[in-house]
Amino acid sequence: MESPPLLTIRHEQVLQATVRHYIATAEPVGSRAIVQEYDLKVSPATVRNTMGWLEKYGLLYQPHTSAGRVPSDFGYRLYVDRLMSPSESLAQRVDALLSEELGWVGWSLEAILKEASQILSQVSGYLALVTVPQVSAALIRHIQLVHVDQSQLLLIVLLDSLTTQSVVLQLPGETDLAAGDAAWGREMEILSNFLTHHLRGRPLGDVANLDWSSLDADFQSYGATLCQALMDLAQRSRATGSTQLVVSGLAEVLRQPEFADSQRIQAIVRLLEEEQAQLWPLFFEAPPCRTHLSPTSARVWIGSENPIEPMQGCALVVSNYTRQETSVGSVGVLGPTRMVYENAVAVVQATADYLSNALAQ
Repeated sequence: MESPPLLTIRHEQVLQATVRHYIATAEPVGSRAIVQEYDLKVSPATVRNTMGWLEKYGLLYQPHTSAGRVPSDFGYRLYVDRLMSPSESLAQRVDALLSEELGWVGWSLEAILKEASQILSQVSGYLALVTVPQVSAALIRHIQLVHVDQSQLLLIVLLDSLTTQSVVLQLPGETDLAAGDAAWGREMEILSNFLTHHLRGRPLGDVANLDWSSLDADFQSYGATLCQALMDLAQRSRATGSTQLVVSGLAEVLRQPEFADSQRIQAIVRLLEEEQAQLWPLFFEAPPCRTHLSPTSARVWIGSENPIEPMQGCALVVSNYTRQETSVGSVGVLGPTRMVYENAVAVVQATADYLSNALAQ
């Protein structure tokens, strides 16, 4: 296949019309349909010649000799990169829905991301995929010590991902405060405030760098115990730090004719349920042809650009959401290559932007 020269306006018009017609109908596109529906003000013969030129350079192809033409992966790529603009009105609608439906007060981050993924799948009509931030990447928001009994404390760490980590720790042997003792409550409040003040906005692993000597002498006996408990939490978060994936909308994508083949959909379901680790490069990297994109730009993997075989008949649109300008998770939709890219890019980017803004507050 030869590399295409610069497209003329007519080439772009015919390619754009072909892509849009095929997306709408899932049927090969003929020249007469384009002339009738897209008002290009040229004859069917001219459109036919232009389609032949686009086919020569690999942007269209004929599934059958007597059929019309359909876009190739390369044709979709050129369409996405040059000829389409994300729907601003749909992006605004998604932002409004997320603002109305998501309750940040009292909700865990996992619950918020699950609800966001459901909204994303309903609006887009595709399979929504949202990754949950790893605990090891989260920052401390608040630390609370809670009395369990005379010999034990519960250490609770609230992270800025709205998740919590907790551990029960044994008190030093010399501690003899009775349950309900007012002095006990004051000590726990002082210790909680000390830890929160020095560790807020830092990852769990930073506890190793905490200057425990600044803790009042009366509380030094707690230092080693609290430090070890926090270090244990940090180690646990690293050990269980595999990214989790929230999936919604399988019923939505099954409505697409490309997924009528049960073997194809079974392969995708198996990938989502059992082989998620294969997906992480797609969520956090750009396709080889789009390496210049910033980490937070919407990225589109089309057909054969996907390195994973079950997804080579699909398109994946992804965008990262951030905390303090660092990518912590990803939002995406998965559907056929015959995807309404204007809508898919808009809803994915709007969802990622909403989550980034919410996590910043």
